[in-house]
Amino acid sequence: MMNDNIPPLDNTRKVVIVGAGPVGCLAAIAFAKMNWQVEIYEARPDLRLSSSKAAAQQRSINLAISSRGIAALQAVDASAAGRFLQTVIPMRGRMIHDIHGNLQSQPYDRDGQCINSIDRGLLNIELLEEASALPNIRLNFKYKVLSADFDQGVLFLQDDNSGTDVRANFDLCIGADGSYSIIRRQLMRVVRMNFQQEYIPHEYIELKMPAGHDEHGNPAFLLDPNHLHIWPRHSFMLIALPNKDKTFTCTLFAPTVEFDRLITREDILLWFQNHFPDALSLLGEDKLLKDFEKNPRSPLITTKLTPYHYKDRCVILGDAAHSMVPFYGQGLNSGLEDVRVLLTLLQEECVVPRRTIPNSGDPGSDFTDQRLAKALSRYSANRHEDAVAICELAMDNYIEMRHSVTTPAYTMKKALDYLLFSLTAHRPTFLSSLGDSLSRTAFPTTNPRGWLPLYTMVTFRPDISYATARRKAARQTIILTTIARLATVGMCATSFYFTWRVLRWLRSQRLHR
Repeated sequence: MMNDNIPPLDNTRKVVIVGAGPVGCLAAIAFAKMNWQVEIYEARPDLRLSSSKAAAQQRSINLAISSRGIAALQAVDASAAGRFLQTVIPMRGRMIHDIHGNLQSQPYDRDGQCINSIDRGLLNIELLEEASALPNIRLNFKYKVLSADFDQGVLFLQDDNSGTDVRANFDLCIGADGSYSIIRRQLMRVVRMNFQQEYIPHEYIELKMPAGHDEHGNPAFLLDPNHLHIWPRHSFMLIALPNKDKTFTCTLFAPTVEFDRLITREDILLWFQNHFPDALSLLGEDKLLKDFEKNPRSPLITTKLTPYHYKDRCVILGDAAHSMVPFYGQGLNSGLEDVRVLLTLLQEECVVPRRTIPNSGDPGSDFTDQRLAKALSRYSANRHEDAVAICELAMDNYIEMRHSVTTPAYTMKKALDYLLFSLTAHRPTFLSSLGDSLSRTAFPTTNPRGWLPLYTMVTFRPDISYATARRKAARQTIILTTIARLATVGMCATSFYFTWRVLRWLRSQRLHR
């Protein structure tokens, strides 16, 4: 049986959003505030149900939300953003744990800016609550997309609640349905999409570090909660992010072949005793083994594609458009930023929430809204370069996190990086100092001045695009490499000079005897 979803009788346009994750919810709130009619369709059950929360906790990497994600939340709903930030825990740097249990703190920013640990499920639930409170948003759970006809403006779905097939009419369809996006697959049928998908030979599994107790018996953190803790072991690593309940969410990243060796309980314990002895004592042997048995091993995937849109009818956002490995902490941040960037383009092109043709209530008409089509086209053209940049930077950062951070060369390079930053940078740029410029312009700073570390540009400067940050960092790397080579030549020349002077002195001493 096929039920028709009747379009609204007035000229208010309807956007159908597939995917009720953080990106889909933020997009829904943004379009609702622009006075569009919004319908969200999600294949999974409502995350706010207790039965859904337990399943979600088994395989979600904790989120590190930083300035880009916060800027997107503020651009859509500043008051809601303020409430979300009350649930985060600031992390001011990395805490490196070596094999002997020694600790080294590496601050993220010279001016004290931090990234923030937040539970993915908690953020998603908060956004769902915000969306459900708006009168022009309808939430629909356990609806699976079967197919889409973008030209006719119709989405075909199966309602798993009743077992019936339904149709949803739309003026615009937004795919925010993750790495294995069905909307992306439907989009491939109507556009010449260049598509690249890569599974890296590494996987991850989520573990939980329980809370300890203070001298009064109250729950307490077992590690410093204001750091992202990393146990780098060259080809693999363990990380830990703090939670509000004083626990830590830990994620073990390792090559698939390494996981394949961990067959028995004895194998797992021996491996942790050899590589993470201090972490094992905090995780607890019984709890570690239970997490290994209960939580699945999950793959890591990178997806690059272009274009992201079709005419004025469809656009994909977040992981549906650019899945990335999680090693720069920018997966969620870039997805939320997609929403902000799209909003600025819709405003620049003066896209309105009412249909351009008076009395037209049929989303399937042949009429194309040139303003909306241009906004989506600009989004595809501009955002693709940024997506490729951050996908590749994220992979590069895996090598840094699991290996480079332990080397003297990395420490020296970072010291020189921050020295040049201090010597050339003007007053620090904080998110609060950018005002509402990010609500009007996607990236106000197109030619950043002075020396800026790559991490600072990516994490704390939402006014600079990922692509611009990467180009500037590449130029700075050439300068750093040149300085390092000159310093090496200088040291060699100095050593040669002093060796020559010593040899001359020794020769003169022999002649005087």
